[in-house]
Amino acid sequence: MDIECVHSALEAVGLRSRGAFHPVQEDGVPLLADCGVVRTVVLAGAVGGSLWPTFSQSPEYLDGRRDPLDRWSFRVISQIAEALGAQAVFPFGGPPHHPFLRWARRAESLAPSPLGLLIHPRHGLWHSYRGALLFREALQLPAEAEEESPCLSCSEQPCLSACPVGAFNGTTYDVEACTAYLKANFDACAQAGCFARSACPVPVSTDYPEAQRRFHLRAFLNSRRL
Repeated sequence: MDIECVHSALEAVGLRSRGAFHPVQEDGVPLLADCGVVRTVVLAGAVGGSLWPTFSQSPEYLDGRRDPLDRWSFRVISQIAEALGAQAVFPFGGPPHHPFLRWARRAESLAPSPLGLLIHPRHGLWHSYRGALLFREALQLPAEAEEESPCLSCSEQPCLSACPVGAFNGTTYDVEACTAYLKANFDACAQAGCFARSACPVPVSTDYPEAQRRFHLRAFLNSRRL
């Protein structure tokens, strides 16, 4: 299996390869159902609005049922896994709950931001993970240069002062204050894409389009009603 085949299969459905690694025991990668050992993990996700054109036209998005993004991710990544002879696992639907944040940092140069989200040197805070492909083969992976977290050279940290209700202080997140403000100011938050997140000065080629921002913010509010 060529890693470029994996990249192409993911890109065909609007996803992106979010890095790969050869796991060790401490990574907590589950065993494969058929042969046990996993030798390569490839993370599948999105950067900016890469998945939105495909997902927003999908049956899952249009059917009005709950959890459309999770259901779409499960379907398309499972299909890719079957086609490539891999096993798919996901950051939702557990238990088991897989350590995707650890895997993300194994696969790419990521670091925690003051908001608690993992920041990427080029994608900033506008990226996500939708699943992982587990391969029995040790795929040949390109050498990845280690990049420094952009937060280390960001002295002003505007992400911590941009939230209208001060929901972030660098160590904690006031989810109640965030929720109350979002309910009263949904359109403003949707246009900004979260004031705190949008204040990050890392230059990115694209963040989420407004329709995608609205989708995620509505999903957040719905989760707060459970």
